[in-house]
Amino acid sequence: MLELLLLVLLLALLASHRRLAQRLQALEKDVSALRAAQTDGVEQAGEIASAASPATTDKDETLLITAPMEEAAAQEPNIADDEAPAAPAKPAPAKPAESFESRLGARWTVWVGGLALALGGVFLVRYSIESGLLGPEVRLMLAAVFALLLAAFGEILRRRSFAHRLEAFSNAMIPGVLTAAASVTLLATVYVAYGVYGFIGSLPAFLLLAAVSLATLALSLLHGQALAGLGLAASLVTPALVSTEAPNIAALFGFLSLVWLAANAAARLRRWHLLPILSNAGLSMWVIGYCLYADLRDPIPPGIALLVMIAGTAFLWPGRLFEDAAEAQAAAVGRFRRVRHLLGRRPRGIMLSVSLGTLLSIMTLLATANGANDDPMLIFVAATGLLAGLGAGRRPGAWPALFSTLAALWGMTLVTLMNLSVDLTDPLQLTDTAARLPLPGTTVLGGLALAALLAACGLLFQHRRGQKDREMAGLWAIIVATVPVAIATITFLAEGSLDRDWLHGAFALMLGLAILWSVDREARRQPAGAGDLLARDILILGAFGAFTLCLHTLTHGLVTTLGVAILGFAFVLATRRRAWRGLPWAMVAASLVVMARIAYEPTIVGPQNLSTTPVFNALLPGYGVPALLLVAACWLLRRWPGRRALNALQGLAALMGLLTLAILVRHAASGGVLDDRVPTLGEQSIYTLLTIGLSGVLMTLDIKSPSRALRYGSMLAGIIATLNVLTLHLGALNPYFSGENTGGWPLLNLLAPGYLLPALAYAGLATFARQRRPAPYVTLIAITAALLGFAWATLSVRWFWQGENLASWKGFIEGETYTYSVVWLLIGVGLLVIGSWRNLRSLRLVSAGLVLVTVLKVFLIDMANLEGILRALSFIGLGGVLIGIGLFYQRILAQKSDTQATPEKKEAADA
Repeated sequence: MLELLLLVLLLALLASHRRLAQRLQALEKDVSALRAAQTDGVEQAGEIASAASPATTDKDETLLITAPMEEAAAQEPNIADDEAPAAPAKPAPAKPAESFESRLGARWTVWVGGLALALGGVFLVRYSIESGLLGPEVRLMLAAVFALLLAAFGEILRRRSFAHRLEAFSNAMIPGVLTAAASVTLLATVYVAYGVYGFIGSLPAFLLLAAVSLATLALSLLHGQALAGLGLAASLVTPALVSTEAPNIAALFGFLSLVWLAANAAARLRRWHLLPILSNAGLSMWVIGYCLYADLRDPIPPGIALLVMIAGTAFLWPGRLFEDAAEAQAAAVGRFRRVRHLLGRRPRGIMLSVSLGTLLSIMTLLATANGANDDPMLIFVAATGLLAGLGAGRRPGAWPALFSTLAALWGMTLVTLMNLSVDLTDPLQLTDTAARLPLPGTTVLGGLALAALLAACGLLFQHRRGQKDREMAGLWAIIVATVPVAIATITFLAEGSLDRDWLHGAFALMLGLAILWSVDREARRQPAGAGDLLARDILILGAFGAFTLCLHTLTHGLVTTLGVAILGFAFVLATRRRAWRGLPWAMVAASLVVMARIAYEPTIVGPQNLSTTPVFNALLPGYGVPALLLVAACWLLRRWPGRRALNALQGLAALMGLLTLAILVRHAASGGVLDDRVPTLGEQSIYTLLTIGLSGVLMTLDIKSPSRALRYGSMLAGIIATLNVLTLHLGALNPYFSGENTGGWPLLNLLAPGYLLPALAYAGLATFARQRRPAPYVTLIAITAALLGFAWATLSVRWFWQGENLASWKGFIEGETYTYSVVWLLIGVGLLVIGSWRNLRSLRLVSAGLVLVTVLKVFLIDMANLEGILRALSFIGLGGVLIGIGLFYQRILAQKSDTQATPEKKEAADA
């Protein structure tokens, strides 16, 4: 019954094929007739145009005559052999939507028919087994014959209909479906002969399955990408179907590499994009599965397979078609979309799949490597370097470049951490964990070799295509400037000699010189007037980073700190010879490195080596020399065209000078020992004054050369100083709470630097910031100045009555309480006068608040605590001052009313 159904189905397919061929022949005749008619029309139009008289060939008539000719000439090359052309004078009609009948009759029947044929071959073998009609050898032979007949029938149909097939049904062609059914039947037959009956051994089975799979891939060139996908899947599954007690790993990955090459070669010929992605994923999954589940792992065969995948991708992809499309696309985008289009260059799917597959494969290979040998590290370096080469050698190489960077950093970090874990937990390497790691010496050499490869790829790209492809040049500049230095830093900190490492020092020095040489060479090649490139600026900073690493590997302590500052200043001096925009920023980077070293070790030379002599110790050159070099750099760059770098250096110079003075004060105040003890009020006052001074200096620089960094930096310094005042001066370090002695000299005691001088500094800063900074900020500074002045006056009253110790436990004296009211009223009146004279509304508001506080004190405190003449004088004085303030305000308001009324009186007199 099954055989009859299959025969009927084949006859129906043959009849449908004949009807389709007849219809195509009729369409070809119609196309030929339309072409002939169109050619005649063009010739007649030419004759009419040549015979027209001058009087009738005006502008409108010329357009009417030549328009059909232009339309006919434009439509002539667009007529294909397998399409029905539109009318010459009408636009091409829209492609009609595919009907349900077309899908059912032309597509689904083909797909379901091919599946039925494949299942038919499988079921035929199964039926013969269950019924016992024939022996196993005969049944398998008949199944193979059936498969070959399907393949032959498909080839016959292809040859007869290949020239007439419709593009609408290219993914549902009957010859391809029949060939796919034949391939499935043959694969099933070979596997049953091997796995069920044992007629053939593992090697013949493997060879037969591989031959069928590769033949399917070869036939896909004639039948389409769907058949290629089937052949690829069969090839990838074939090694899993054939098992043996002694597997040949080299043969396994050799076969997988051959399959990958065949699939990608077919895809390259036919411009298929999906098949390479699937082949990359399949090969990567085999490598990962082998590393995770194999009992004995040999990293060489899977590593070579990865190298074949990367090198084959570089050789086969992309074609010139993709590069031309990418160039046109990049030219049409704006600045803010360059990154997205850089990552979207075609063929992005192929590049992303090979990059991701390589990353996951080599990370798994490193993490699961067994055997204390150098092979995993060598494979890691080779695969990552080759992936970087793919990124540098192809225009759509952004994904390989990025993933090679991730692979390099993650891989070196993983290997280093694994080596460190062995050194910490099992220094004798007696456990199994120790046997999983590569040799430490190989880690250093391999890491430096990989760093050199990445740098070479980036610099080579700058030389070859840096001026033509600035987006990729910027990406590779970032990689060259950061990744090699990062890898060398990892290996140096993990396994280098922290005392003095000549290997890492020489590598960093050669890397920096190579980058500078490349930058200088490209600058000489660059045409005049082309302007600076961002890639050049990034590479200059990369060279500075390499030289900085060299200093850290060969020097220590004060020498390193001074060396970094001098190195940055050398880049500033280089602006005399090369007008490169990135040179001044090296000094900015040097300042940041120096500050980072100071944050890590404030003593510069270590606490045990720091002298206790005030000022003249290692802190003076360690902090002072970088500050002086920053000042000198600002002077050298005073006429530099770029103001951003100069503004940054000026701000850093001010900050470095502040740090120098602050650390010297701290060292002297703490007896030559820098520790975390709480500062005294006098010491903290110096810090506050320095911070206020920094705010003023940054504000001055911003006025001369406006900069957002200087503007917000100046306000940030003022806010930090205000927080110090509120939390320390008025809080924790206040002598009233801390009990610190203030000294026996009137006015020249601790209260003067603790409160009076900061109050004057804040007042000057508020005056200077007026009209130059936002009003809320100026108000904050003015209120802080008033609070400090109020605190100084109040504590000075307490010093007068209580002596140099102002601690709260001593309570209050009656005369002291009265004096507070008098002083507060005087301060309030003084602020009111100054605020009215200078027209400072903020001071008048502070005066009003202070007077209100005094009123509350008199009514709530003085009334309860004072007696006799002092109570009476307190209220009399308060009343007199309040009446005076009222008269003062009435007079001012009356003057304002007269001023406003004067123009009205003049207008009335004139009238």
